[in-house]
Amino acid sequence: MTGFRTALPTAPDRAGWGVDGHRDTTRSEAASGWPGGRRRSIPHLAIGALLVVVCALGFALVAGRVDHRRTVLALVRPVTVGQRLTSADVASVRVSAGSGMATLPASSLSDVVGQTVAVSLPAGALLSRAELGAVSLPAGQAVVAIAVQPGQAPPDLTAGEHVTLVRMPPSAAAGNTAPGGGSSGEAPASTSWSGVVTGVEPVADSQGTEVVSVQLPAAQAQLVAALPTGQIDLVLVSGQ
Repeated sequence: MTGFRTALPTAPDRAGWGVDGHRDTTRSEAASGWPGGRRRSIPHLAIGALLVVVCALGFALVAGRVDHRRTVLALVRPVTVGQRLTSADVASVRVSAGSGMATLPASSLSDVVGQTVAVSLPAGALLSRAELGAVSLPAGQAVVAIAVQPGQAPPDLTAGEHVTLVRMPPSAAAGNTAPGGGSSGEAPASTSWSGVVTGVEPVADSQGTEVVSVQLPAAQAQLVAALPTGQIDLVLVSGQ
């Protein structure tokens, strides 16, 4: 038969469109690679990855600091020069390994207990070898030895205790009047000085004499040292 032509299927004029002129969504999704043709935001993915890396680095830094801390000895209460340390004076604390401070490890506690401190230290101070042992005098300070008999000082006086040195004026019969009837110029009132005991040593005599070493300002120590034996009484006072 002539005069009639059968319409043959034709290829779409462009990708994503069917032969009937309608949008081919299946092809459009396949071409884009994502359902519905939506594409993910690359900047958001990059920010998320960066946050993960930053959090991981922060955790590593914190963990590294904790791992490098060490346990050392510190004072839990103030101590005074010459005081003998007890287990109640010292505790273990953790400090950074890179602090650069001289310290004593907590494992040396048994060696520290019983030693004397060379300087006065506040509570919280970290202990080191340089602060233990022989007394180290600050500038302008001196130590004077005072011989006392029973009744002139509290019994069981120990290093580190604060005392007041009281000079009792000599009696009139003992020389308050100078030879020839004149006054010796000595004031009748007592004189006192404040100091810290750095040591107590017994004397091998029958009178129970003890020698008490006291730290006080150098000028005052010279005045005390010039006094005759027996004119100084020691009064125990509360620590500063």
